[in-house]
Amino acid sequence: MYFEEFAQHTRPLGIFETSLVLPFYSSRQQTQRQLSDWVRSGKLLQLRRGLYAFPLPYVGEQPLQYVVANRLVRPSYISLQSALSYYGLIPEHVASVTSVTTGRPLTSSNEFGRFLYRHIKTDFFFGFRYRQVSQTQSAFIATPEKALLDLLYLTPNSDDEAYIRELRLQNLDIIDSERLRQLMDRANQPKLMRTLPHLLAVIQEETEGYVTL
Repeated sequence: MYFEEFAQHTRPLGIFETSLVLPFYSSRQQTQRQLSDWVRSGKLLQLRRGLYAFPLPYVGEQPLQYVVANRLVRPSYISLQSALSYYGLIPEHVASVTSVTTGRPLTSSNEFGRFLYRHIKTDFFFGFRYRQVSQTQSAFIATPEKALLDLLYLTPNSDDEAYIRELRLQNLDIIDSERLRQLMDRANQPKLMRTLPHLLAVIQEETEGYVTL
């Protein structure tokens, strides 16, 4: 198959797996040889084993980092510092894309950036939505409240009030305090319940202009 014909079939997907290409060839070995040839010639990018994307100029819009992060590891969703930065809840720019997964922890780098994955238990895998991140692309991202919970849950000593204040949280008017309480109850983690009063105090100070003397 010519690359132009192949691209016409698969380019709209942005990112694709080897299994999608198998019907075009007589064997898996032939499929893998052809994909490897296109990677070596610069017509494809290999994101990990069995996962590929088109580079410019072979595609009009490359996948965004959040979309790549979702596809590199499944199941996963954007959370922690990346989600907090996405919502404008922390002032820092986050260089790596941070996600949570029920799989093993992982660090991965490719042409699209550096991707970090933290492990959480299956019963803690909730609180995310499929959000539009560009006109044509969407990704699974934690809600603002769950992004905070994930960070506190995975960070040692996060139940210390000093840690909460060191986060320098901002734009806290987007946090729904009642939803935050509900998520805390669902998580049923003693450390998170100890953290809740400190977090609610910071939210009140920011949203009501209260300053501790």
